[in-house]
Amino acid sequence: MESQDILQLARDAGVRLVMFAYCDNSGIIRGKATHVSGLERRLASGIGVTTAMQAMGDMDRLQVMDGMGPVGEFRMVPDLDTFTVLPYAPGRALVLVDMITMDRQPWDACPRHFLKRMLAKAHAMGITFQAAFEPEWYLARREGDSFIPMDESLDNSTLGASMAREVVDDVVDALEAQGLQLEQYHTEVGHGQQELSITHADALRAADNHIIYRETVRNVAWNHGWLASFAPKPFPDQAGNGNHTHISAWDTAGQRNLFYNPDDPMQLSELAYHFIAGIMEHLPGLTALTSPSMNSYRRISPGSWSTAYICYGPDNREAALRIPSRFWGTEMASTNLEYRPADSSSNPYLALGAIIAAGLDGIQRGQMPAAGLRIDTDPARLAPDELAALGIRRLPSTLLEAIHALEADATLTDALGPLLTNSCLTVRKADWELFSQHDADFEIRHHFYKF
Repeated sequence: MESQDILQLARDAGVRLVMFAYCDNSGIIRGKATHVSGLERRLASGIGVTTAMQAMGDMDRLQVMDGMGPVGEFRMVPDLDTFTVLPYAPGRALVLVDMITMDRQPWDACPRHFLKRMLAKAHAMGITFQAAFEPEWYLARREGDSFIPMDESLDNSTLGASMAREVVDDVVDALEAQGLQLEQYHTEVGHGQQELSITHADALRAADNHIIYRETVRNVAWNHGWLASFAPKPFPDQAGNGNHTHISAWDTAGQRNLFYNPDDPMQLSELAYHFIAGIMEHLPGLTALTSPSMNSYRRISPGSWSTAYICYGPDNREAALRIPSRFWGTEMASTNLEYRPADSSSNPYLALGAIIAAGLDGIQRGQMPAAGLRIDTDPARLAPDELAALGIRRLPSTLLEAIHALEADATLTDALGPLLTNSCLTVRKADWELFSQHDADFEIRHHFYKF
């Protein structure tokens, strides 16, 4: 899309404010808006933001670190192809941005640039990636310091779908109006919990789509008088909200799925097994980026369908990596891997970029996953000695454990680079220190409405 196309779209839609938006290292969607009168200039030059914003934790507590303080700024320079008129907010539009330094170079602390770098590395190896996010979220209302779910319906309940119909139908309308293609909808096991998935896309676009999706769901719900929460565990006695990440590898022409081999028992190629091996090796550090909030570790627990163990298997929803069943008649095209210890408190560019970095490491080193890591049962049902014999380890059980695992993973920190690594670790350590001083109610209350 060209700038003149955007200007015409904005004029035709009566847009007055255009939000330049990004997702920070705490998973918070932030931005600044320009009035349409200055849009043409801003599309070219961007909008300035203090570098300190990439050192903000969940509670806007600025952390002291080199390169991110009161001196200096980056420019939010829009990716014109992400421009969308907001159907749920008359007179408003949104565009997603890259973080650019004042000398017009990509800023090393930009999560979107990190994902672009990982995709460029893959392309040099003859690989492109497609991805899709599968987010879950609750509809609730606030009463004082408490949150009350919309209903008490059951998993896949048609009654629950009826109760949420007005909100969900408007979400569907809004997503379709922004060019996002819907796949499936159903209620989840939690009271008032929803799952509405959109189709896969090129990896960068998939991450962009997730930002647009989060904004759309929350705003449409608000218009109906409800809060939509993507927090990992907004209700301690209910199911958590995952954001399962589906990924497939293709040739550079986008014609052949490189994860597919019809002659393998699981119909997976050798390259797919190398990718799985990389994920298995780096899972402890990965969780700091895919399940990065304090609240994430209330969700990741054994026996709760939230993948608490480092293992993989066909259609095993308690494994960290599931090999989904193929669609009949499109086996090659539908072959993918589902990474499950992920939630929407993550920055999708960081999460997906890190998953790709781990998988590429497995490919480059020609690794194969250990035989014992492939299981066809719930690992929580195995005794500790059985798990040890198979080589199956527990994922980090706290944010602090995940932080330490990321610090110790040179492959992931090298991929992120020093500045982005330092920023991610610094804000997460600050969040750990803050929330570990308070009780569960404080933690849940302050995560509920941020994500």
